[in-house]
Amino acid sequence: MELDDLIEFKASPEIREKLYEYGTIKKFSEGDVILNEHAYIRAIPIVTSGSIRVIRRDEDGREILLYYITAGESCIMSFLGGMHHDTSKLKAIAEEDTEILFIPVDKVTLLIKEYPEWLDYIFRLYHKRFEELLEVVNAVAFKKMDERLLSFIKKKCMLTKSHTLYVTHEQLANELGTARVVISRLLKQMEGEGLVVLGRNKITFKDQLISQHS
Repeated sequence: MELDDLIEFKASPEIREKLYEYGTIKKFSEGDVILNEHAYIRAIPIVTSGSIRVIRRDEDGREILLYYITAGESCIMSFLGGMHHDTSKLKAIAEEDTEILFIPVDKVTLLIKEYPEWLDYIFRLYHKRFEELLEVVNAVAFKKMDERLLSFIKKKCMLTKSHTLYVTHEQLANELGTARVVISRLLKQMEGEGLVVLGRNKITFKDQLISQHS
């Protein structure tokens, strides 16, 4: 698989070669924890296939989804934590079967010095993640839970390129930072409005927009 197909910037042959020379490919199954909170960051991940969900957990163990990392992307928080020899403030979990190219932190710094396009890639990732985090803050502060839930289902369907999500109400509640009974009540309401069809541990989203992105 060519790196140009994976990374969001047009990599020169030299940097492609260096990334594979420095990096190590690892594969993860759906649900595997890739990075735990408070763990030291030894390498920066570049997702080559699959996707990762990044979550934040509070002192009571409640979780909230921050963003997804898809093929061709990396985690800007890993960049910052690794370069400052800090521990992770987030938890990363494989959303599906995922392959990752891990670049050692010391090599990342070397690449920044030698290849301007690598630094540009990092800045563009930073900009994208910042906008996604602003969306999370905006949703938590200003949107009702039914709006957040519908937006979340649509986003997850677009990520998987499928109208049907195989997920429990408990999982949705955890990712949105609320109670399962709240999610169950809202999903039943959405089903009554014809927005979704509920099954056992699955939700079918009735929106033609998903088909246009498949």
